[in-house]
Amino acid sequence: MAQTFGTPFIGREDELARLTGVLERARAGDPRAVLVGGDAGVGKTRTLAEAATQAAATGMTVLTGHCVDLGDVGLPYLPFTEILGVLAADDRFAPAFAAHPAVDRLLGSGTGTAPDPGSRLQLFEGMAGLLADLADITPLLLVLEDLHWADQSSRDLLRFLLSRGLLQRPRPGAPARRLAVFASYRADDLHRRHPLRPLLAELIRLPAVDRVELRPMADAEVARLVRALGTDPLPDATVRRIVDRAEGNAFYAEELLAALPGDFDPASPAMPSGLADVLLIRIEQLSETAQQVLRTAAVAGRRVEHGLLRDAVQLPEDELESALREAVGRQLLVPDEDAAYSFRHALTREAVYADLLPGERVRLHGAFAKLLAGHGRSAERAAERAHHSRESHDLADALTASLEAADHAQRVGAPAEELRHLETALELWPSVDSAARPEDGDSVTLTLRASAAAARAGETHRAVHLTRAALARAGSDADSELAARVRYTLAGNLLRIDNLEAAFTYSSEALAMIPADPPSYTWVWAAATHAMAARYVGKDEDAARVARQALRTAEELRLADAQADLMISLVGLDAHNRRTPQGRDRLRAARELARGAGNIPVEMRALYNLAVGCYESGDLDECLTSLSDGLDRARRAGLLSSPYALELRYLQSLVLYTLGRWDECARAAAADAERLPAAGGFATGPALYVALARGDEDAADRARALLDGPFDWMATVVAGIALTDDAAVRGDAEGAVEWMRGTLATITGDTATDRPDVGVRLAALALSAVADTAAELRLTGDEAGARRWAGTATELVEVARATAAKGEDGSRQGPEGLAWLARAEAEWLRARSGPDVAAWEKAVAAFGYGDPYELARCERRLAEALLAADRREEAAARARAARDTAVRLGAVPLREALDALIRRGRLDGAPSAAERIPLLTAREGDVLRLLARGRTNRQIGEELFITGKTASVHVSNILAKLGAASRTEAVAIAYREGLVEPGATAST
Repeated sequence: MAQTFGTPFIGREDELARLTGVLERARAGDPRAVLVGGDAGVGKTRTLAEAATQAAATGMTVLTGHCVDLGDVGLPYLPFTEILGVLAADDRFAPAFAAHPAVDRLLGSGTGTAPDPGSRLQLFEGMAGLLADLADITPLLLVLEDLHWADQSSRDLLRFLLSRGLLQRPRPGAPARRLAVFASYRADDLHRRHPLRPLLAELIRLPAVDRVELRPMADAEVARLVRALGTDPLPDATVRRIVDRAEGNAFYAEELLAALPGDFDPASPAMPSGLADVLLIRIEQLSETAQQVLRTAAVAGRRVEHGLLRDAVQLPEDELESALREAVGRQLLVPDEDAAYSFRHALTREAVYADLLPGERVRLHGAFAKLLAGHGRSAERAAERAHHSRESHDLADALTASLEAADHAQRVGAPAEELRHLETALELWPSVDSAARPEDGDSVTLTLRASAAAARAGETHRAVHLTRAALARAGSDADSELAARVRYTLAGNLLRIDNLEAAFTYSSEALAMIPADPPSYTWVWAAATHAMAARYVGKDEDAARVARQALRTAEELRLADAQADLMISLVGLDAHNRRTPQGRDRLRAARELARGAGNIPVEMRALYNLAVGCYESGDLDECLTSLSDGLDRARRAGLLSSPYALELRYLQSLVLYTLGRWDECARAAAADAERLPAAGGFATGPALYVALARGDEDAADRARALLDGPFDWMATVVAGIALTDDAAVRGDAEGAVEWMRGTLATITGDTATDRPDVGVRLAALALSAVADTAAELRLTGDEAGARRWAGTATELVEVARATAAKGEDGSRQGPEGLAWLARAEAEWLRARSGPDVAAWEKAVAAFGYGDPYELARCERRLAEALLAADRREEAAARARAARDTAVRLGAVPLREALDALIRRGRLDGAPSAAERIPLLTAREGDVLRLLARGRTNRQIGEELFITGKTASVHVSNILAKLGAASRTEAVAIAYREGLVEPGATAST
């Protein structure tokens, strides 16, 4: 019987595919064996159970034998006795048992005395003959679990069966042996002298034996497992913490999750007691000296250098080496090339550390702190020392070391690490006597520095929180220059989270606190910040006046980076803005000034505005050049998570999407997903547009996830576009209009304009669904309903017109915005009176600047309009062109809509369904039969042991080959052509 599980099978698709491939060969008469290795808890049993389930589903008889840890007193042949007991109870196999009486010695009590050596060969040959005969009766899968616990007799019998018996080619004319053997073992239990090691080395050399190593699961797969196992939705932070601690081990993830309803906090260094007990069992098998070494290494952390461990543990060299050899042999520690040792799994280290006595911990941490103080001044050393000093209660040294670590992190461009060390220093500051604190520092300046590090790390809300803390710490006693600096820093951080009115308030306060004369660095930067804030709240005259005055002062003081920042602001306030050649020339000059001054954030601001100007002007190639320059600069400086770097990454992704380079867009998003800060999810937003256009069923859920957490303007825009379009494609006019209105209401907020530029795109997308609904109502004779939706269309087109006439910065839209306006106008006419050829021709021409997907969507509508006007040849040409684009991009819903139009309008002499049906593969036939039962892509994937995404690809191929516009039509064609049996459709 195959073992069953109540949780979904996640990951391991490649390993399962290898096993099922072996099963297919075995059923065809090619006997094979597979040795499946992996650490405890990594998923061996579950993977074998899935393979066994598939084997049973194809008619194979599955037999499982378990090896059990009985210490030095093993029961001989235990797994084979278990298998024989099951076989003997099946009447089908009685003749085979009668033909091989030698195996009777393993039956009866089942664990009796082993046969004497003289009859041992008879037993082995009898067992091989019995299994060969059984394989003639039924295809057979033998599963042997936990070979690392196998007794010597079982290992010997397995060696015989695989090397001389079962897997040998039968003599000519004899029936093929339909048999497979899967055997699992724990790789982490195989110490150097483990008796299974030589057997594995021997078996793997056999031509009919393969080995499959189950590596730790990918983080994304562990996250899917955790969410699937959870009875209630889990916060992303909780899932991430469990994933980080489990390190790819499914059992560890399940145990960490199971402890959540109790007193377990996933952010805590503690772990569930049950899991700790499991991990400590292996530790307790070591000698006392080896356990002492492990305890000392656990205090050092996940990894410890040999010299540092030697000095801390204070053992004679030969005893230390013997203990380390024991720990390495048991695969608890792993040596590396740098004369250091790491715990094989972080949770093992946590369990050992948690088992230490409190005094033992303090003593060992103090020892490591003293040792590290004399081991150089690197960032890593300072961070380690700060940790050990804090845990040993030497807070003054912990503060000093934390500040040293922050300085090192700043020098190497690691803002996230710098922030972590600075926040540690801020926590320690009030607990350290003033005489032991740095002479040249104070808590306000330190907090401002931490806020700057948070901003560079992309933690914008954290930056705001820290700057507010600096404001509170400064109080009324701060000098005017420091008070102004705190306020304009807070204003800049508030701008990044789109709290614009508050930003303007604080920038105004900062500017009022210090005089413009005498000229000063602080006043220039306060003015530069105020110019940005004033512009964002619509006070352009105030912004321009302050910026010009500050530019003169910056030139006088030779503050090149401030000059650059002010020039960028003035380009946005000038008639020659970033969309004009003159404006972009001034942005290039600002970039050179910032680069010369070494101010990378200002340089990236210049590059971002250059890229946006090119994008808005339709010059996408030059846009990509500026984006590449900006991201390369950010990468070299370690600032890829900073605000402008995230904006550059988003725009790069958007340009790739717009140009139809969708695979590049998706690959870039996948690469960025693990590196982006929590607030940077919007940067991969265009990949969501790709997923939606390709029919990904999960894309809408991922778009909604962008709206979780604190408000973010860009995340709201990305989600709004994706969810409005998703509703429109599904024909949900009410949903599309609701998402469009809600998004505009949310992002307008406290801005001075009620016309954010994205309004024209959102309006056009919603109008598509509104026009579809109005057209359907007219066809059914519901004129009142059609007029009602036509009224909604008029409301939406007015939003598009108003935005295009005067957007966020008061200027007319560029080529992209005008293209969306043309589409909105054409959709409005379609909603009012039907498709209009001239309007759609204008929309097609407008998207000719370089957006193939939107061009194809407009060509589809133009083909409909031409068909309605009886201009069939032109309609066919447009439809074919749009379909070619949809196929190239993988835009499945659009391609299906075009196929339906071509078929409905008889615009193409495409081959008949009957001519295409022979092209269906075997796998597509399986998918088609499940389609006929009403299964979703996800259900198809689960039943066929493939991913939902792979199932979606098969469904798309089936629709294309059958010439069907929908799943329902594909099933109807399949019935008509006899591809599925009548009555296959389920009621679900």
